[in-house]
Amino acid sequence: MEPLGGVTWPPEPIKTERLVLRESEARDRTAFVELLASPEVNTYLGGPRPRDEVERETPEVPQRWPGSFVVELDGTMIGQILLRRATKHRPAAVGKADLGYLFLPRAWGFGYAGEACAAALDWFDGALPGEPVVLATQTANVGSMRLAAKLGFTEVERFEAWGAEQWLGIRPPVTP
Repeated sequence: MEPLGGVTWPPEPIKTERLVLRESEARDRTAFVELLASPEVNTYLGGPRPRDEVERETPEVPQRWPGSFVVELDGTMIGQILLRRATKHRPAAVGKADLGYLFLPRAWGFGYAGEACAAALDWFDGALPGEPVVLATQTANVGSMRLAAKLGFTEVERFEAWGAEQWLGIRPPVTP
């Protein structure tokens, strides 16, 4: 995956009714380690990484690059939204912006992922109008499949990868 390119970064923080999407800061490091080492978060992503390995490899200010948003609730990081260019992916996705998201288990079930992803996609539509966005997830990840549909992604294809059936969806470009 590659950065989006062509966008001014970081944007002003994006505020929703309950959340703030912003660039990462040093205070987010513990939450990033928790995300990457969590068995629940990584169930459909190949499994968690060993916590000591994540601790060693996570920089003081993690994931600070264009397209990486921290999702904050009441001053605390609860998740991450990623928008990157798909490079090594299915042919239908290559070169398109790819949406990804990770949320801590304590933030599941409250609609935060949908709220944050919708806000990030609105920002994307303003920053790079006329571009489609893709999203890939395991078909077994029912919550992610439901969120993709709610966000307007429609199925392009299903394929086998990493020992499981995957789903690739596309959100058509929003015209300015």
